[in-house]
Amino acid sequence: MQKKYLFEVSTPIGLKVRTTQGYWNLIQIKHPEVKGKLLLIKQTLKMPDLVTKSRIDKNVLLFYKKINGYWLCVVTKANVLDGFIITAYITDKIKEGEKIWGN
Repeated sequence: MQKKYLFEVSTPIGLKVRTTQGYWNLIQIKHPEVKGKLLLIKQTLKMPDLVTKSRIDKNVLLFYKKINGYWLCVVTKANVLDGFIITAYITDKIKEGEKIWGN
């Protein structure tokens, strides 16, 4: 049985990122500040200001976009050329990690 994805987008680093409706619902429960911000999540993946690699897990990439003085962070897990969203949240700081794309 094939999973039905809520969306799949291509990022500027050549990674395709996807999520399901069920997983998106869980993210919105855990981080209510991103509820109703699906379009911003997609924009952050398509046109991030910065992409960093996690210091702990080299397969985890963090996509950042500056919005109203804060950063929207979309955390993804990557497998070669495709990946999925782990979580998303709004923060005032960028986590430490290797910069792989952006300013």
